Amino acid sequence: MEQLGRWLREHPGVEVACRDGSLTYRQGITAGAPDALQVSDRFHLWQGLSRRVQDIASAHRGCLPAALPPVGEAVPASVEETAENTAANTRAGRHARRLFEAVHALTRTGRSHSSVARELGLDRRTVRTYARAHTWQEVMHRPPRTPSTLDPYLDYLQQRWDEGQHSAKILHEELQTKGYLGHYQRVKMAVTPLRRGLPLDEPRERPPSPREAARWVTTHPDRRSPHINDRLPRLLDQCPELRHTHDLVRRFAITLDNRDATLLPGWLDDLANSGLAPLAGLAGAMREDRHAVTQGISTPDNSGGQRRPHHRREAPKTPDGRPRRHPASPPPRRPDRPPPPPLCGPADHHREIGAGPWNLTPWFGPYACPDTTSGAWQPWMSESAP
Repeated sequence: MEQLGRWLREHPGVEVACRDGSLTYRQGITAGAPDALQVSDRFHLWQGLSRRVQDIASAHRGCLPAALPPVGEAVPASVEETAENTAANTRAGRHARRLFEAVHALTRTGRSHSSVARELGLDRRTVRTYARAHTWQEVMHRPPRTPSTLDPYLDYLQQRWDEGQHSAKILHEELQTKGYLGHYQRVKMAVTPLRRGLPLDEPRERPPSPREAARWVTTHPDRRSPHINDRLPRLLDQCPELRHTHDLVRRFAITLDNRDATLLPGWLDDLANSGLAPLAGLAGAMREDRHAVTQGISTPDNSGGQRRPHHRREAPKTPDGRPRRHPASPPPRRPDRPPPPPLCGPADHHREIGAGPWNLTPWFGPYACPDTTSGAWQPWMSESAP
C-alpha cells in the first residue's frame, strides 16, 4: 500500500485507476491519488462471483452425481452424430475445422506443405496431417484405448460374477491360476461397474467436479455445449441452492452486458438474503466498494484488454517465417566469440568469412573501411563489382 501510494505521488496526473477488489490497492490509490476515479475491473468482478459459485458447489457436492443420466437410460441411435455435433461446438472443434479448410484451400492450388506452413504459421507436420485428412473430424479423433492384460479374462470375470462370486480378491486368485500376471487393483477396478449394475466393458462417466459445475453455471447459455445443456438442468433440479445461484449469476451477467448499474442494489440485497454464506460475503464486500463497482459496471474503463499473457504475444516475423530483428539491433553473436575485425574489401571478406566468391556482397551487407584523413568509416566501392 505504501509503495503504491508513493509511486502515485511521484507520478501525478492519474485520473482513472482500474483495479480489483483488494483493500490494499483501494487504500494505496486513495492515499496516492485521492482525486482519481477508482474503477473495479469487470474481469475481477466476474472472477470473484465465479469463485463463490465454486464454493457453493463444493458445499453441495452430494448433488453433483445427479447431473449424470440414469443408469438404464436408452442410448439414442445417432450417438456418433451427436458426438460430432458436440465436437463441432467446442473451441477445439472450431479451430480444427478452420485449419482444415485453410490447409485444403491452399494445397488444392498446388502449393507445397512447407509453403502452406510458412503462410499459416504452422509446423510442416501439422500441415501434412491436415492435408492427408479427408474430414476435420479425423483430426479430432482420439487414439484407441491401450489394450490391457486383463482384456482376455473379461468374459471369465463376467461369468463368475453372474455365478455369484463378487469378491475381487478371490477373482484375482482365480485369474492367477489361469495365467493372469496383473495386479489385484486392476481386477478390483474392473468389477466396480458390476457392483453398480453396469456392464463390465461399459465406460463409466464420473460426476462433475465443483469447478466444472461452477463453470457450467457461469457459462453463457448460448456458449454451452449439448453435453452441458443435457446435464445442467438435472443438476439444478436436484439442488435448489445451485438453481438459486444460477439465477443470480444470470442476473448479474445481464447487468454487466447492459452496463446498467441501477439493478445493482436490488441484486446485492438478493445476494445477502440468499441464505448462502459465500454469496452473502460477496455482497458485503461489494457494498464496501460500491462506488468502484458501480463505475466498473457503468463505464467503459476496463483493464481486460491488457491482461493478455506475454508469452502469447507473437514477435514480428519475416516473410519466410523467421523472427524479425529490429533494424538497429546487431545480428546475434556467440558470447564466447569476439567480434570480427573490420572488413575492407572482397579479399578481407573472403579471408574472414571463408564462404564463396566475393561477388556475394549483397548477402552480407556493404563493406566499410576507415578513412585515413577523417578517421570516419567510408563504404568500400569497386568499379568491378557486379
